[in-house]
Amino acid sequence: MLEKQRQQLILEVLEESTFASVPELCAQLGASEATIRRDLNKLSAQKKIKKIRGGAQVIDSGTTSNFYLSGNAFLIDKEKNADIKRQIAKAACELCSDGESIIINGGSSTFMMAEFLREKRLNVLTNSFVLSQDLVENSQNQVTLPGGEVYRKQSIILSSFENDTTQNYRGSMMFMGTPGISKYGVMESDPLLILAEKKLRKQADKLVVLADSTKIGLQSNLVFCDLEAVDIVITDSRADEKVLKEFRRWGIEVIVVDAQAVTV
Repeated sequence: MLEKQRQQLILEVLEESTFASVPELCAQLGASEATIRRDLNKLSAQKKIKKIRGGAQVIDSGTTSNFYLSGNAFLIDKEKNADIKRQIAKAACELCSDGESIIINGGSSTFMMAEFLREKRLNVLTNSFVLSQDLVENSQNQVTLPGGEVYRKQSIILSSFENDTTQNYRGSMMFMGTPGISKYGVMESDPLLILAEKKLRKQADKLVVLADSTKIGLQSNLVFCDLEAVDIVITDSRADEKVLKEFRRWGIEVIVVDAQAVTV
């Protein structure tokens, strides 16, 4: 991750929580303590933050911002299990045929689909501005974006309004990632994300969930949908087979990519 990107993420973490310790920032950004302390020194010199013992806090500007969503930053998630996510994304793209209209929800797993969509000719509705940029620059796919605000941390576009581009689009499949999927359903990290994703789901015939094995069986306090609404789950061979059997019991098609085949 570039220094500028990392420092922007530090600012966003502090905006959300007001204060963060050095160990917390190390864990969230996947960086060393020396790197984080160096970033804090630079941000403090630029008067963007206030260093305090053990960490840093925002400088009170007298205003508050609600321009943040719960959940990990895209730039951080993108690096986790990247090789396996790439294989899962490849399997997802193999479900698509030229001329088809599909919907892709923003996320690190679905972003990996860009590489394999470059040679296809699809109509793609996506709320991921990084995915849309890649497809516009490197493919002949028709790309549609919904209206809304840009959330830089998650690299997505969301609208709290019911009337946007989404309602005028129809797709054969919706592809999405998730923080976790279990017998209780597909999990999500923020209510606003759920609201936007439900609008997208209404416009697709099938729901395809991309979830590497670390997400299989995980639960959270927010549920996007139950298993009955899921048509296909794509995961890897390290996933808990007991949980996958539960998915199949619900009539879900489970596609498993070989984790051992991933290039190290």
